[in-house]
Amino acid sequence: MADLTDDERDHKQRMQDLKAEQDAKVRSKQVDRGVIIVNTGDGKGKSTAAFGLAMRAAGCGHRVGLVQFIKGTWKTGEAEALKRFDEIDHVVSGKGFTWNTQDKSQDIATARQGWQIACDMIEQSRGENPKYQLVILDELNIALAYDYLPIDEIVEVLRNKPEQLSIAVTGRGAKRELIDIADTVTEMRPIKHAFDAGIKARRGIEF
Repeated sequence: MADLTDDERDHKQRMQDLKAEQDAKVRSKQVDRGVIIVNTGDGKGKSTAAFGLAMRAAGCGHRVGLVQFIKGTWKTGEAEALKRFDEIDHVVSGKGFTWNTQDKSQDIATARQGWQIACDMIEQSRGENPKYQLVILDELNIALAYDYLPIDEIVEVLRNKPEQLSIAVTGRGAKRELIDIADTVTEMRPIKHAFDAGIKARRGIEF
């Protein structure tokens, strides 16, 4: 450190101390299993984060099952992008936002259909040759908020998932029962949103 300034030496020492602290934290974590992740809150980015997670998993050679609830009628950028990944099985079970469909019985039926597909993906992930390493349930929280699916059933299935399978659930208004069994919960909080200022949703940014 002879050629460094006092400020540079102080910075280098602080970073060395920080690295040692972080390395010790990493070494202290010994549990190796899949996790339950919940992205909720009123802010933008819940599904976007889950799609990024899907691509990360695919990039690591993992197989991903992705079921989208509620959303279904839009031609979205993520749907087109996901077609490029052979590792990702993308299923859209919704027929559109609930305020567009205005048909509760249809919404319940499509939610049930999507949940059955999700359950099949979870079951296919058991045993020595699991089909999936990650299952994403996009907007499941919305289906639960409208009571299209019983929360007790969802919690029971997720709690008894295969040990090495990770499951991500998105949507605002996550129920307490789901939060309680999750390993990682992130709440997206809005600070500003362009839509509130009269700016139209932009293809490639919002959908």
